[in-house]
Amino acid sequence: MTVNIITIDGPSGSGKGTLAAKLASHYQYHLLDSGALYRLLGLSLFNKGLLEKLDTELEACTQIATNLDIQFVTTQTGMTVLLESVDVTQQIRTERVGEYASKVAAIPALRAALLARQHAFAQAPGLVADGRDMATSIFPEAQAKIYLTASAESRAQRRVKQLQGMGLDAKINDILVNIEARDKRDMERTVAPLKPASDAYIIDSSNLSIDDVFKLMTNYVDQQLTN
Repeated sequence: MTVNIITIDGPSGSGKGTLAAKLASHYQYHLLDSGALYRLLGLSLFNKGLLEKLDTELEACTQIATNLDIQFVTTQTGMTVLLESVDVTQQIRTERVGEYASKVAAIPALRAALLARQHAFAQAPGLVADGRDMATSIFPEAQAKIYLTASAESRAQRRVKQLQGMGLDAKINDILVNIEARDKRDMERTVAPLKPASDAYIIDSSNLSIDDVFKLMTNYVDQQLTN
């Protein structure tokens, strides 16, 4: 059976995660949250005191990436994420862990170590892959490639609401600075920088609702999968 692949790439806070989950549910496909893998690796390296030693302890960091003890458990209320049997579902969504992820994502050896894990998610009947380089690097053969973006200001506002909804303190100016710094780091990294694939469908969600974007996405995907 052919495995259909839908990729959604874009910067932090553009709504990729929410929309990827909606698409996966709509098409009854598997879901890959590649950002969660990098967040989990970043958190693991931080916990082991290795995040600030990526240059000098790269071999040890690569071994951890290759053998990362993680589980994604589907529950009635959503997805529970375990790192070494500890529930880190909320922790990996914090701004601090997002910074950890951005640091490890810039290291080619660590990206290579996570590659096989990402490819393993491509199982029948299909996959929705959410990340920054899904179409350009991980799944260039994908039938439908979406690049979802939004202004830094609108992304910061959404992030503040998300964090406040989780009961966390959030200041929009701090969030905006973090988003702009991550955008710069992700776009300028030497391996698999953040950018739309040449054949990607680009959507700017700055002034659109989730439902509006979802309709645009499904119209595009339906057309691509029937070609």
